Amino acid sequence: MLDRRGVVAGLGAAAVAGLVPSRLWAAAIKPDDASALLVIDVQNCFLPGGSLAVKDGEQVVPVINKIAKSFANVVMTQDWHTPGHVSFASAHSGKKPFETIDLAYGKQVLWPDHCVQGTDGAALSKDLAIPQAELIIRKGFHQDVDSYSAFTEADGKTTTGLAAYLKARNVTRLFVAGLATDFCVAWTALDARKAGFETYVVEDACRGIDTQGSLAKAWADMDKAGVKRIKSSDIA
Repeated sequence: MLDRRGVVAGLGAAAVAGLVPSRLWAAAIKPDDASALLVIDVQNCFLPGGSLAVKDGEQVVPVINKIAKSFANVVMTQDWHTPGHVSFASAHSGKKPFETIDLAYGKQVLWPDHCVQGTDGAALSKDLAIPQAELIIRKGFHQDVDSYSAFTEADGKTTTGLAAYLKARNVTRLFVAGLATDFCVAWTALDARKAGFETYVVEDACRGIDTQGSLAKAWADMDKAGVKRIKSSDIA
């Protein structure tokens, strides 16, 4: 599990992450009925013009649309925060975005207001073209707990039910794409491994925020957990 207390302090992980090969397979991977694509938080707030825009975030959309054609099983996630959510810097007097505070469940990065329920910013990108997507998991809707992972909220114990859903459908292999690599993608991939799924992160179908070394640390933590790092071209 990604050490949430070390997210903004992981400056020393860059060298480790650099050792992870960007392409690991000579032969293409063909998704089967036991495979699912998880599309993480491709929402307007994280795209150009959004309140928490991820640099080059829009570039993941055509890549995701392309690889999604290979999957019969697709699940998408959506940040779905209440107004004044505990993770918003605006909810804490004197605090600024990207500062941290201590909450009952540990360190919390404070964000600009984003993905507020029912707003255009919370909507999935209109350019996503995945008509076969079967499920949208909304997360972060509990006022006092943030939620990065598609599986488990930031308290480490409240689940979304996604693992049970996938296992009920006999899915054993997950491919993760979306925004942002070092937060919701990474924590989803780490929780997927913890739940027993074979897990791949499609590097060019993701983009990161990279605050104070968080991207390098996330890749290092995923590698240590057995998450496999691939490119979209590795998928048949």
